[in-house]
Amino acid sequence: LAQGLAVLRATGGLKMAKDGYEKPASTGLAAGLNKGFIVTRRPLKTKPSYRKGKKGGKVGLIREVVREVVGFAPYERRMIELLKIGSAATFKRALKLAKKRLGTHRRGKKKREEMTEAVAAMRRKGH
Repeated sequence: LAQGLAVLRATGGLKMAKDGYEKPASTGLAAGLNKGFIVTRRPLKTKPSYRKGKKGGKVGLIREVVREVVGFAPYERRMIELLKIGSAATFKRALKLAKKRLGTHRRGKKKREEMTEAVAAMRRKGH
């Protein structure tokens, strides 16, 4: 299912099944494998729902400004401290903390990655 959706998103919706497969043209007959009225095939427009989850520029800018103004949550600060130590054990501990606060493994991994980038940015900046 996921692969099929990826094909739909990539191609604009005209292709079906596997890559390279295109539905054969209709025969114009009422029966048989490729039965049906002969019509011109038009590529479908991509649906707005295919963009779900993609971050736009405006939203990204707003989140960046909010992050600068508000700073980090207490659990995020604790994660940063753990990541600054830099050992494998504290890396794992940071994930456990994030999972506990955010609810799922995937969200935890994403948050840990975000905090790792924040630590790297701080080091680049000179903190």
